Amino acid sequence: MRDTLTVERLGWIDELLKFYFLKLNPQSFRHTTHEREAVFIFFLTGDALYSLQMPESIEIWESIFSLPSIKIVCDQEELALRGITVEHLKMKNPDLVITHNSLALNGKPSFWKDVMKYARQHEQPIPSTIGYLHMASPYMYQSSGTLLQCLGAALESHASWDLYCYLDGIHTGHQGQAPLDGENVGEGLDNLEERAGKRGLHGQIMSSVHCASARGYCTHEKGKEALVPACTIRPVRIRTANEIAAHFRSNHIILAENCGSVAIKKETIRPGLSFDEKWRVPPVNILITRHPYGSEYASGALSFALACATKEIQTRVIFIEDGVYTLSGTHSCNNRPHCVNLQEVVDAASGSENLQFFAYTPSLQARNMRKNPKLTGVIPVGSSDLGNLLFFPPTGIVANHQRILFF
Repeated sequence: MRDTLTVERLGWIDELLKFYFLKLNPQSFRHTTHEREAVFIFFLTGDALYSLQMPESIEIWESIFSLPSIKIVCDQEELALRGITVEHLKMKNPDLVITHNSLALNGKPSFWKDVMKYARQHEQPIPSTIGYLHMASPYMYQSSGTLLQCLGAALESHASWDLYCYLDGIHTGHQGQAPLDGENVGEGLDNLEERAGKRGLHGQIMSSVHCASARGYCTHEKGKEALVPACTIRPVRIRTANEIAAHFRSNHIILAENCGSVAIKKETIRPGLSFDEKWRVPPVNILITRHPYGSEYASGALSFALACATKEIQTRVIFIEDGVYTLSGTHSCNNRPHCVNLQEVVDAASGSENLQFFAYTPSLQARNMRKNPKLTGVIPVGSSDLGNLLFFPPTGIVANHQRILFF
């Protein structure tokens, strides 16, 4: 987690964890802390670290730490940069709050090396691949710099990397970047791709054609029907959303600024009628957390969900936090020719194969709102229902984990 961890988000995470331990695994309370390995590990960097010193958030963290098998790993350098101290939490939970990171090959602490230790624990061939879905522009946001650290840590752990650039993440691949201060993200990606090749690994960058075209990264060449890249660094390849989504069919871990991965235990698999390859694909859970029209996040999330479903990935879209505004009232685009009514998009996509829509009822209630009754394809869910969605795979799925992506 990198973005601000609001009280609301921590609150529903707390409810999910209580459901997991109290309802699904009550026997876990019988073991002492020293006898247990962490079942849930939170990796916190960036602004998410502020939640460790805000009084309202600390109260929820204390509730979370009262549950068994919880651990958080903090980005040591980001803590120091922000002047955040978490000694109050460490004193009460010394084994659960980790504030010192492993050392990278350069001898410096590396939060991302710790992330890689867990990201590569899945059953897959070695060397494996680490994916990263990037949606923020460089320089305006610090996340592009940490992206380089993440991909560098992947190489140090002898893993190849895939970078999927979406929305404003497209800008990381612009050629001719020349920041007067700070790291050059374009050059950094070029260097990482070269380093991967020298190690016998691959590093590839795939940018969404829809997002790239909208931002002026594609042009038409004479004699060619397709769009071609116009101003990107060498490793960038322009791809359709369906082509990018096809990479999400693989079993490798895919990270993002705010994401999650839930391991699927064999005992939680619900038997299906077939063991075709499609049932071994990790399901994708897309959490739409932002207002529908103030940014491209909500529309981009729906477009990507449709792409995943088209590639036969079991996809669930969950409207939560401010994302529930997408479902409230009756939206209208009258007299706005370029406006896209997201309620109409949701309604048209409801019932599509491999795609389901859900609305988190506590988020609606907190905003004194109701779902538009015409959106019959969106299923209301409470905390327990959301827990069942995230902790249990869809019927027939035999993958070893499912993905959670925050938009």
